[in-house]
Amino acid sequence: MGRGDRKKPATYEDIEALPVGWVGEIVDDALYASPRPVPRHLRVASRLGALLMLPFEFGRDGPDGWWFLDEPELHLGPDVVVPDVAGWRRARMAEPPSDAPWLTLAPDWVCEVLSPSTESVDRFRKLPVYRREGVGHVWLIDPARRTLEAYLASQASGAGR
Repeated sequence: MGRGDRKKPATYEDIEALPVGWVGEIVDDALYASPRPVPRHLRVASRLGALLMLPFEFGRDGPDGWWFLDEPELHLGPDVVVPDVAGWRRARMAEPPSDAPWLTLAPDWVCEVLSPSTESVDRFRKLPVYRREGVGHVWLIDPARRTLEAYLASQASGAGR
């Protein structure tokens, strides 16, 4: 394919041009846009975050030493991704930046809650980005199937391939 035949790579301006209520991500120069998650999806992600925060962020009956954020915008190399929940060890990020619109430090742990409209992007586009950036652990939760898949960085290259 000649250079003139290629589609123009997506930019952050493409994300900003999306309608209100849409989430945009750029992976491999392509824009992936989806509507904000439905309540079932949000409930799964919110409950997971709540379960993790008490022991891992607040140290209540657990090891402490982590930060968790819901739907952080991550700029990882050329890619822009928005995982449902992400966590960083405090040893790598003492505190989340208070005024940054996005983060550039890859998380240590990521969870994607799968939905029919995002599953393919989460599995086959974003998993390789997480692996490339050194995210140590990736969870994929499917509320419809009631499953949790856990991957180590060495496995997060594209589940199901």
